[in-house]
Amino acid sequence: MWSFLIQLEPDLELGLRDQLRQKLVAVILDGAFGGDQRLPSSRQLSRELKVSRNTVTAAYQQLVDEGYLIARDRSGLYVNQDFLQTLHRGLEERLPVVRAAKVASVDRLATPTEGLRGFQYPSDWQSYPYPFIDGRFDRSLFPVSEWREANRLSLSVSEVNLWSTDSGDGDDPQLIEQIRTKVLPLRGIRAHPEEILITMGAQQALHLLSEVLLGPTSVCGIEEPGSPEMRYLASRRGAGVRRLPTDENGLVISDALNACSLIHVTPSHQRPTGAVLALERRRDLLERAAANGTTILEEDFEFDITGGAHSFPALKSLDRKGHVIYVANLSKAFVTSLRLGFIVAEPHIIAAARLYRKFSTGHAPLNNQRTAALFLALGHYNSMTVRLNRIFQSRLFELREGLNYYLQHFLAIPPLLSGTTYWVRGLAGLDVSALTKAAAARGVIVEPVEHYYAESDQAPNVFRMGITSLPVERIRGGVAALADVLRDLQTAGQEPGAARLEGALSGDQIRGALNGAMLRCKTVYGEPYTIELFEDGTMTGRAGGDDRDTGEWWVEGDQWVRQWRNWAYGEAAGYYITIDGDRIRWFNKQNKLVNAAEIVR
Repeated sequence: MWSFLIQLEPDLELGLRDQLRQKLVAVILDGAFGGDQRLPSSRQLSRELKVSRNTVTAAYQQLVDEGYLIARDRSGLYVNQDFLQTLHRGLEERLPVVRAAKVASVDRLATPTEGLRGFQYPSDWQSYPYPFIDGRFDRSLFPVSEWREANRLSLSVSEVNLWSTDSGDGDDPQLIEQIRTKVLPLRGIRAHPEEILITMGAQQALHLLSEVLLGPTSVCGIEEPGSPEMRYLASRRGAGVRRLPTDENGLVISDALNACSLIHVTPSHQRPTGAVLALERRRDLLERAAANGTTILEEDFEFDITGGAHSFPALKSLDRKGHVIYVANLSKAFVTSLRLGFIVAEPHIIAAARLYRKFSTGHAPLNNQRTAALFLALGHYNSMTVRLNRIFQSRLFELREGLNYYLQHFLAIPPLLSGTTYWVRGLAGLDVSALTKAAAARGVIVEPVEHYYAESDQAPNVFRMGITSLPVERIRGGVAALADVLRDLQTAGQEPGAARLEGALSGDQIRGALNGAMLRCKTVYGEPYTIELFEDGTMTGRAGGDDRDTGEWWVEGDQWVRQWRNWAYGEAAGYYITIDGDRIRWFNKQNKLVNAAEIVR
């Protein structure tokens, strides 16, 4: 009987005693035992479940200590009916109030939600083979063993006695100190303890600051495209919202900034385009803020993802007059799990934000704060940051190479190799909505971008691709699948291979056209390169900087075949060719366009 009601799994990390205790609690609360029904003896239950008698005895004793069970002399163990009645009575007393409140509040929301738009990833995104999404992380990235070590230490008796004591509305002083001495210096920031507030992620930080700094007379400048959350928070406070244009170098510095009382900016990697705010623009922005008395809210949402030559110090580190408020998550890899962030600002702003936090959510759980403090103190944070930067850079490079190989003619991306996303621009007329739906049907998730614009119809033919959510070995396959979707959309309604391949060259024509020719092309990231084809069947490729490669080309039937030593994965690939004037195009075996170039003699 009991083996049907209670099933234990020896392979689980949770021990058999704790599993048994959980199962018994569930059975008791389900009412499986009447008031006069005795529980099986420890000997009987251990025999039926095939576990040791000590395991059953320990589980029973815990339930007796907690009031679920009572022992009757010379009779055995029974469910404590007084305990259950008290539990049920409290539940019944609360339920009518909850139901009434729910019904009464449906038609009178105090805060409208129409202005809050966002892209919802599928809840089962991990079941997709190619989820190119940002802000979600594959399980391999979380430092499981290191976090467990810090968590184990935080649960020692001495540590529990420290963090479990009522601290009012204060944060864990150890975490404050670790952020002050280990995290902020990486961004060039120096701060005193009273200038730091712990939050439940950067999103709560923005909420607190919007309540403290914005009102009906305020004007909040927000990057366009930019944070939909900040746009909503500003509108909710009744503040005016001014769109601030961005380009490939981040926020454009112009007179539009002068009317803003608060400017929200994402300089390390602009959200959502990934652009890095140029150093000269950072200085200009600070000068304007000082001249106009403007507060700058710097959200450094990828502060721990360095960019080598593209990495600049935080705006806060350059601020000498207290105009910059700095907001960040503790780590990008912890955003969706740990949800710890912080604010760095002048003490009076921190005090105001702390007071508002006190009357809204209170501080973040102190056990998590202490675990995070130990994680930092043990050096795990620094080693994790180095590891993540290496992983993310290799993944972003793999995504760039895949887009360059499969979709060079169809897409364009910025020439950056830092961060965790690419802002991908398609050909004119690309229907991003149709693309995202068709791609999802083939297991590829990409992010549309209309929610980053104040008006969704202003969104261009652009989508985002992130690399935090899938390992490097799956990126190429995902890009290849996306390429099939894009080519299908481009050729929808056409006869396969008919108009597109009209005028395709024969094998002899290919030899005559390409012997001694030079092809001028452009990479998906905008860099020009040339391919020289020699009569002896060799070829040379030259791109910017030191990027060079050699290879071979030949003709098979009516196809031009080429193979680089390193470029294009070093694989041989054959194409059908058309030439129109000085324009050469090549097509794959499915008669779909792959790329085009200028042919030079």
